Amino acid sequence: MEIEQHPLQPFLPVHARLLMLGSFPPQRKRWCMDFYYPNWGNDMWRIMGLLFYNDRNYFADNERKRFRKEVIIQFLNERGIALFDTASAVRRLQDNASDKYLEIVQPTDVATLLHRLPQCQAVVTTGEKATDTLCRTFLIGSPKVGDYTEFVSEGRALRLYRMPSSSRAYPLAIEKKAAAYRIMFQDLEMV
Repeated sequence: MEIEQHPLQPFLPVHARLLMLGSFPPQRKRWCMDFYYPNWGNDMWRIMGLLFYNDRNYFADNERKRFRKEVIIQFLNERGIALFDTASAVRRLQDNASDKYLEIVQPTDVATLLHRLPQCQAVVTTGEKATDTLCRTFLIGSPKVGDYTEFVSEGRALRLYRMPSSSRAYPLAIEKKAAAYRIMFQDLEMV
C-alpha cells in the first residue's frame, strides 16, 4: 500500500498558545480549500465560528461550498492557535477519510513542534486517533472527551485537552461540540 506524506506544512504562529492536532488530512479529492480541516463536511470551522463569532457560517462561503482560508488564517494568527496533525505519514487501508482506516507509519515529532512554540500552554487533539497517537508519544493516559490531562515536554508543563471530533461521523450536535471546545478556550483565557 502507498505511503502518504503529510501534504501541508505545520501552521505555527510563533506566539501560539494552543497547538491543535488532528490525525491526518483526508484525500485531496475531499478538500474544498488548501489548509487544515479542508473537508466541507467537517465542522471544525463551523465550531470555531459558533464559539468566537456566534455564527457557524462565519468562516464558510456557503454559495461556493468552501471555507474562507484567508479569514481562517487571520483568525488563527490573532488568537494564537497553531495547527498540525499527529501523523506525518500514513497508509489508507480504505478509500475514505475515516481515521479508523488510517495506519500511522510515522507519528509527528510533536516535541519539536512544541519547541518551536515557546508560548504554547496546551495541546488539543480533535479525535480519538489523534489523542491515542499523542498519548503514546508522551507516555501519558488519555483524558476523557472534553477534559484534559497534564504532561511535560522539554521541562515545560502543558495540558492535553481531548475534544470531540469535528467530523460529522462523530454523533454529537455541533452546538454540543462547540460547548466542549468553549470550556477549553475559557480555561486558556482565549475566548
